[in-house]
Amino acid sequence: MIYLESFNFPDAEKEFNFFIDQKKTCYDIFYPFQVLSKNRLDQIDFEPVTILYGGNGTGKSTALNIIAEKLKINRDSVFNKSNFYPDYLRFCSEKLSNKLPQNSRIITSDDVFDYMLNIRNLNEGIDSRRDDLFNEYFDAKNSDFKLKSLDDYEQLKKVNMTRKTSQSRFVRKNLMGNIREYSNGESAFRYFTEKIGENGLFLLDEPENSLAPARQRELVQFIEDSARFFGCQFIISTHSPFVLAIKHAKIYDLDENPVCVKDWTQLENVRVYYEFFKEHYDEF
Repeated sequence: MIYLESFNFPDAEKEFNFFIDQKKTCYDIFYPFQVLSKNRLDQIDFEPVTILYGGNGTGKSTALNIIAEKLKINRDSVFNKSNFYPDYLRFCSEKLSNKLPQNSRIITSDDVFDYMLNIRNLNEGIDSRRDDLFNEYFDAKNSDFKLKSLDDYEQLKKVNMTRKTSQSRFVRKNLMGNIREYSNGESAFRYFTEKIGENGLFLLDEPENSLAPARQRELVQFIEDSARFFGCQFIISTHSPFVLAIKHAKIYDLDENPVCVKDWTQLENVRVYYEFFKEHYDEF
């Protein structure tokens, strides 16, 4: 499925004329100006899965954030925009093939990290409450409590419960539903599968972060199935050879000047992996 057919960024000439007209000479940094234009990325034509590849500083994440801001799609974590963002977005334009679904969103590393941190904090809270309940059990079971008024009724019930049940049952009955403790990779993978639904445009910024190779391959299968069977379109920035190998993905190499489309096997990052394993082939 294709919702976003193409997106246009300002070229170097438009950026130059903008700064001449505005006489913005008191700034040293004009982000996001002068990032994508330096390698002449002024248009992206999209497929169901489109990938932005390149080294640090080439503008992969910048391009995703610009598209997300221009289309006003959902995001979880706060995005720090520069003063020049509104000016830059006015130079951008998009062509939609279909109406953009409301559940479309951008997923960044910050989103995934915040999710994992929330899960960890929640589990720590449960662990702390569990320790408190252990102490409550022993205090209640060994107390010489006597009911003096209705105000003490809840305490009486607790004392009676400790005398009728085991410590583990007491804790389970009084503890909030436990959250299973997932590894960072498991939590990250769950975040993607929870946030990516049917029929939507999804922008993924380096989704391989926090994912072991096996989990990356699971995510790739999930992306391929979502694009093929469930009406999803993906725009992904990545270094991962597993993600770059997604079937039928269109890959823009932002390291090239001008930016061009390549097969995943032609990309420098992938070739480095390939040569490394060739050198160590006999060890396998």
